[in-house]
Amino acid sequence: MSGYGAAFDWARRHVAAGRLPTAVLGVATADGTVALDAFGATDGRRAHTDDPYWLFSITKVLTGITAARAVERGLLTLQTPLASAVPEFGAGRDDVVLLRHLASHTAGIPEPPLDPVRSLRDALLAPGRDFAAGTASRYSTVAFTGIAELVHQATGTAWDADIEAWSRGIGATGLTLDPTAVPHAVVDAGRLGVDMARFGAHRNPGAGMIGTAADLLTLGSALLRIGQGERGGVVQPATLAMMRRPLTGDIPRFEPYVAERGQDWGFTLNLRNRAPGLIDRDVFGHGGWAGTEFWVHPTAGIAFVLLTNQAERPGVDLDELDNAVVSAV
Repeated sequence: MSGYGAAFDWARRHVAAGRLPTAVLGVATADGTVALDAFGATDGRRAHTDDPYWLFSITKVLTGITAARAVERGLLTLQTPLASAVPEFGAGRDDVVLLRHLASHTAGIPEPPLDPVRSLRDALLAPGRDFAAGTASRYSTVAFTGIAELVHQATGTAWDADIEAWSRGIGATGLTLDPTAVPHAVVDAGRLGVDMARFGAHRNPGAGMIGTAADLLTLGSALLRIGQGERGGVVQPATLAMMRRPLTGDIPRFEPYVAERGQDWGFTLNLRNRAPGLIDRDVFGHGGWAGTEFWVHPTAGIAFVLLTNQAERPGVDLDELDNAVVSAV
């Protein structure tokens, strides 16, 4: 862990204080993983560095890469309307929802619970809207069901099958939608009213993936190399640059990602380019509901992953960890 002691002390401290039940923290460069450790336990199950976790919204990055791969093959563009894959969508709406709206949380589709009783497609087709497409930003997981529909219609391949193909190609072999992988339980899911069995059954393209720290660190290394100009990776350098291009501008931003948080949405990527608490704002990635984190700092040449399993985390400030990782470079 040479050089990253402050970051690993951060994780160890929060687990020891009971603010996190477990923490698997890893750091990678373009050459691969350089530091990895695990702390804590879930109901007596000790955390290990190769343990699977529910990734929640880190899934959005994986689905975004799959959609971007279809874009670079000429099968989709950011202007492709959702109705081209789901003709029933938009009945009663006087606007047009495009792929770029789905990918940047600007589609205005009403959001269902994390574990809806009905299908995600039913939620996608629910009547009404929060706002006209492109006029505001509200965080949306159901929009990724629309992205999955577009990918399937354009490529003939299911979104998760493409993720399996490209992830195995880079050596990230543990990404799955199958709960029999036995991810660490989210310790407060029941108290917060989330039925994890029902959640998992939806195979949600915006939140449903399970994976390990090694899987995400492998992806982080690959994205760093692509950012340095390597061709032939999961996407091409120009495609990654497209994904990192802000799509939200100065439109109104609703909870939980209000303007004061200092971030923009790229093509499925959270761009923390104005985050007031960060040392290095050249960063993209995503966090997940139960505390999972995946962030890539291209200028610093570093990526890091935090896997944990508690949705409510008072006293845990991710900016502290981010700064400790970047300062060690």
